[in-house]
Amino acid sequence: MKRILIQLDTDPQPSTFDRVVAVDSEVDQLFSYGGITVDNAEPLVHGAMFTRGPKDLKSTAIFVGGSDVSAGEAVLAKVQKTFFGPVRVSVMMDSNGSNTTAAAAVLCAQRHLDPAGSEALVLGGTGPVGLRAAQILAGLGAKVRLASRSVERAEQACAAIRAQVEDAQLTPVATGNDAEIMQACDGAGLIIAAGAAGVQFLSAEQRSSLDTLKVAIDLNAVPPVGLEGVDMMDTGKEVDGVICYGAIGVGGLKMKIHKAAVRRLFESNAHVLDTAAIYEIGRELGQ
Repeated sequence: MKRILIQLDTDPQPSTFDRVVAVDSEVDQLFSYGGITVDNAEPLVHGAMFTRGPKDLKSTAIFVGGSDVSAGEAVLAKVQKTFFGPVRVSVMMDSNGSNTTAAAAVLCAQRHLDPAGSEALVLGGTGPVGLRAAQILAGLGAKVRLASRSVERAEQACAAIRAQVEDAQLTPVATGNDAEIMQACDGAGLIIAAGAAGVQFLSAEQRSSLDTLKVAIDLNAVPPVGLEGVDMMDTGKEVDGVICYGAIGVGGLKMKIHKAAVRRLFESNAHVLDTAAIYEIGRELGQ
């Protein structure tokens, strides 16, 4: 029975990145569809559900992707709503690489510190990757400061995570200027910068002045990087006494998680690989 992955992409053209990863994850057949919305997804999901017998449904799976994470989440919800009883296939959502990147970033940090009880700051915390990194950290018992230029947006993001993570320790913080950013950084042992491409949060001088900082992770590969002095290729490199990871340094683990998650889809017909599940797959890799 051939393994078929059905790619539902919310962008007009299905992501070539996700298609290449699917092929490298040993998918036998890849069916890719672009322009997917909650209004047109159902017939494609029905095609996955009703063409194979119950014992063979695990050989069909759905991957939800695209650059718009909110749209991807809506499609994921529609896919799950379309299933009924045992008539379902496994599904994974990784729009904009948000879940796999966030999982990889947190796992890199865990190589050097225990998140439980740690003070962590997520810069760009209302973006797709930052929000999920904060969610994972909160689930591990970290005291998370979720940062945005607007404290109101940060509070909305914290509320969304609290709905997912019981007893989450979250503090919304504003980072609209240098003074606010430095205040947000004060006392943090871990900083993950997950802002938009080309946005620099900290200069090298500002970063080196943080005496409690142990691990700095910058997920932006587009100059200027988010944390000046952290090279995109850094993979656990010590810089001024701080362990540093750059976007490509984290990217190697992100790719391993992505491929492992795609393979996991075909182990049963009931997997739903969201933020928490994808992090768990990364943890199982022993990284």
